[in-house]
Amino acid sequence: MLKLNENYLKLPGSYLFAEVARRAEAAGKAHPDKRFIKLGIGDVTLPLPAACVAALKRAAEDMGDMSTFMGYGPYEGYDFLREAIVKNDYLPYGVKLGADELFISDGAKSDCGNIGDIFSEDCVVAVCDPVYPVYIDANAMSGRAGSYVDGKWSNIVYMPCVPENNFFPELPERVPDLIYLCFPNNPTGMAATKEQLKPWVDYANEHGSVILYDAAYRAYISDPKLPRSIYEIPGAETCAIEFCSFSKTAGFTGTRCGWTVIPRALVRGGESLYDMWMRRQSTKFNGTAYVIQRAAEAIYSDEGRKQVEQLIGYYMNNARVIRAGLTDAGLEVYGGTDSPYIWFKAPDGLGSWEFFDRLLNEANVVTTPGAGFGPSGEGFIRLTAFGDADNTREAVERIKAML
Repeated sequence: MLKLNENYLKLPGSYLFAEVARRAEAAGKAHPDKRFIKLGIGDVTLPLPAACVAALKRAAEDMGDMSTFMGYGPYEGYDFLREAIVKNDYLPYGVKLGADELFISDGAKSDCGNIGDIFSEDCVVAVCDPVYPVYIDANAMSGRAGSYVDGKWSNIVYMPCVPENNFFPELPERVPDLIYLCFPNNPTGMAATKEQLKPWVDYANEHGSVILYDAAYRAYISDPKLPRSIYEIPGAETCAIEFCSFSKTAGFTGTRCGWTVIPRALVRGGESLYDMWMRRQSTKFNGTAYVIQRAAEAIYSDEGRKQVEQLIGYYMNNARVIRAGLTDAGLEVYGGTDSPYIWFKAPDGLGSWEFFDRLLNEANVVTTPGAGFGPSGEGFIRLTAFGDADNTREAVERIKAML
């Protein structure tokens, strides 16, 4: 008799952002005369940089010419993009990586969710709390999370990130095998210093753990003292895997491209994690499209670099507008300085979903409830700076008026 993966049946409700979309759609149908502004799901609104569009067109022409046509590409990505990433995103920060230590993918979300394939189902997993839901849900689907009881998974090590510890986790007493860290953080919007990350690298090397470091928002760091990569921390090459994305850096949410770094020096149980991931990718993934990789490469051209800077500046100005407006309204506000996310405490002790519904139905602004990111997110709301500038200003004014 056919058996299903029972781990899926343990998952509570729907995926967070699917529930946000469901409630927003219901509100729209109930109030067809209202205009709703979306500052919830972190999808971008500006078009691709012109340099990327031009590269897409050129690459499409390549595919239509017998002499330049490309069939199956390398599983780990084309050298032209991997070398451009190393040259522009790592070497300027003193990080020495080989281009052959990078894997090009269709975005950080896929690799964050799939990396567990190379680890045992018995691995103990630690996550920041609140946390990007994919980290927990993917491990729950693989059977590592245990049972879901009273809003928590029994086998997950939750590391609270709250105002009292400046939203940075403390080293756990129970030693995990896999440690998910994300900085600048989604959802809290807080960045990490080298001094904060160094104990984690030492801890992972001491205990044989592996840090799974999500650096998807590295391009939004404004403070030159803050690390853009976990590999800026000495020793990280022997304990960390890093995930990065072009989605928020250059508007690739609909184009899909990112990369994962697995250093050759990262070995566990006498096995190379690079070789294991290569084996996984060559079996389950056929590579990112040539035209997409050419578009990503264009980000590093002189024109592309300027256009990306303008794009990031646009969104970070939105972040400043949100942060200033909510602060003026008397709310307790975090993030928005080295990150495109703003995290704020719901007033009057209201719960996350309760205040989400108020914002949705009274201010007609779609947000994301903090409780959806984990137990320590209860009572908080996340806003994204990826909206249209005029809509962002209007949304802030609506929230202020409601309060």
